[in-house]
Amino acid sequence: MSNQAQHPPSPQLIFETFNAFQRTAALKAAIELKLFTAIGAGHDTPVALAKACGAAERGVRILADYLVVLGLLEKADGRYRLSADAAMFLDERSPAYLGAAVEFLCSPEHQARFAELTSAVRNGGAPQNDQSVLAPEHDAWVKFARGMAGLMAMPADLLAQRILQGSTAALKVLDIAAGHGLFGIAFARHNPQATVSAVDWANVLTVAQENAQRAGVADRYRKLPGSAFEVDFGGGYDIVLLTNILHHFDAATNESLMRKVHAALKPGGRAVALEFVPDESRVAPPTSASFALVMLATTPAGDAYTFREYEAGFKSAGFVRCDCFNLEPTMQQVVVAER
Repeated sequence: MSNQAQHPPSPQLIFETFNAFQRTAALKAAIELKLFTAIGAGHDTPVALAKACGAAERGVRILADYLVVLGLLEKADGRYRLSADAAMFLDERSPAYLGAAVEFLCSPEHQARFAELTSAVRNGGAPQNDQSVLAPEHDAWVKFARGMAGLMAMPADLLAQRILQGSTAALKVLDIAAGHGLFGIAFARHNPQATVSAVDWANVLTVAQENAQRAGVADRYRKLPGSAFEVDFGGGYDIVLLTNILHHFDAATNESLMRKVHAALKPGGRAVALEFVPDESRVAPPTSASFALVMLATTPAGDAYTFREYEAGFKSAGFVRCDCFNLEPTMQQVVVAER
């Protein structure tokens, strides 16, 4: 029996999708008003919230009620409390706070890409021009580095632990498209003998250097400014990190970078790619599969590639073995290719 026969047609999903931008606006407003932090601190009534947030009582009541409907807040007897997710990720006092991601994910520049989605679908991708996010020294990546660091802190730590497996042997790590630098920095934190070379645009590496200084690993952190396709990496690396970069390009371009990485690695060295990797159906798991649309809207030829596609690229570039695993509890997957 078809799903349509089991469930009569309803406009609910269509209506909710038309209005999905309202969810984004509500979350953004709550973060900017520090509403979640205020509730976490005990300002749990509309009157108390209005005073803590510097906003109108009517405004915070309506916003907070909407966030209850979304599941980010709970409400009982006229008082609000944070959901488990909000307490962990939206209260500024939490070490896992993700609110800074609003600076990149909700930026007008990023949202504007999706306003042109019809054109991107017709053309098979976004135009490559001075406004493209792939343009050299684009300011979007500074916003990304500053805004997304909180979101990537946990994946970076988990990835370092999973790959290092407790090893403290001398290690040479290359972090390509380092951004905020947290992935390379995590390897340096977990292994006191690891040295890290970070590749990214010069303006972005300024942020990575700040984070390395904060983490106490700046003496083992080296910057290699420029394009990953043009910078001389040097050689003798044990690990090359390719975190959230390969999805920006077509398969041929990725293979050229994979060949360059292969040449930079020691025999037995590993390339480690953190990515959104859908299964062969390309519609699951949901987050990884959906990421392809982000690449369609924001890049000329990027995609969410399957493991089979990554494996083919790495093996064509000279790697002898390729594996994939879920980086739980994050929403991403890791592809490890051995030289």
